Amino acid sequence: MDPVTARLTVSEACLELAASLRDVAPRDALAVSGRLRREGHAPALVAAALTLAELREEARPRLGDAVDAMAFHRAGLEQASRAAVSRLHAARFAEAHCRKVADLTAGLGTDAMAIARRGLGVVAFEADEATAVLAAHNLSPWPLARVVHGDSLAGLASVTVDGIFADPARRNARGRRHDPADYSPRLDAVLDLRHEVRALGVKAGPALPHEAIPEDMEAQWVSIDGDVVEVGLWAGDAARRTGHAALVIRGDEEHEIAGPTDRAGSGPLGEWLLEPDGAVIRAGLIGVLADELDAHLVDPSIAYLTADVPVETPFARAYRVLERLPLDVKALARELRSRDVGTVDIKKRGVDLTPEQLRPRLRLKGSQRATLVLTRLEGRHAALLVEPA
Repeated sequence: MDPVTARLTVSEACLELAASLRDVAPRDALAVSGRLRREGHAPALVAAALTLAELREEARPRLGDAVDAMAFHRAGLEQASRAAVSRLHAARFAEAHCRKVADLTAGLGTDAMAIARRGLGVVAFEADEATAVLAAHNLSPWPLARVVHGDSLAGLASVTVDGIFADPARRNARGRRHDPADYSPRLDAVLDLRHEVRALGVKAGPALPHEAIPEDMEAQWVSIDGDVVEVGLWAGDAARRTGHAALVIRGDEEHEIAGPTDRAGSGPLGEWLLEPDGAVIRAGLIGVLADELDAHLVDPSIAYLTADVPVETPFARAYRVLERLPLDVKALARELRSRDVGTVDIKKRGVDLTPEQLRPRLRLKGSQRATLVLTRLEGRHAALLVEPA
């Protein structure tokens, strides 16, 4: 989005028109556009309002009803933190008793908004002019928040803050980047700021290598309803510990596990298969979870646990093992047909065969549904017919 379109988007005329278009379905957009133009609305205004109304509806599941007062462009929406995650970030700075926080990578301002809601002052830096215009609109309800268009690392010298937050860009034309040296601003430069303020928080991609995390910081991987959304890096008074943690959010419930990143032991398959949450895996806390559940790995190289008794934990999904089978298409098809299975859910870990490759080769036509797990057991490929607990 260019700055001219951004200013049009946050104009009173566009905001009012977009609000009136909240219930317009995408399939009706062309007809509505024609009607609005015939009514005398300028084509550019109509396009901006329709786009804003559409983006608000796309943002609603992640950001809630606050979207009705916000301005968006698509690139910013794709990178914006979910409301639940932004609240977690803001809570850290509130708990650290910060008075004013610099957001080095404001984007559309979702994290800065959450911090401002806690009554803290916010200086939100944004390098892109159009995005800064939208962020300034989104932060306008909070008098202690302001947006600065410019380079954040250079601009820090001109502001007095006791907390710093950053969500460095991790995308380019080729997609998502995992190398911390490619972050913008550079991750190492941001992490060095932990020595200059009371509290530092950095949102990084969940695939961040463990070796990129300083030992004096807390790294908390966060998953929401099974989707690992970030690793939060925390220093100073914003850190609750040093080392690794995993926060699992399911609905309104939050559960956290923390500890050393020692690898779990492995052993024979038991009656139950446990699939750890992705945040636990990314954090390297399989060993901690195994100790808590009296479980062990099915294979030293595979992140499935197994136990002889049923377990209930928010950190893993449990499956009862019904049958252990060879990873052979004919044998699998024969077993599934004997059980009248027509629909199969396939999970895989540690094997090259994909569900998309296997499913059509099974040629199933039954009336039942089953779950297959393709994996390695004690160094060998195998398939497990399982039943979700």
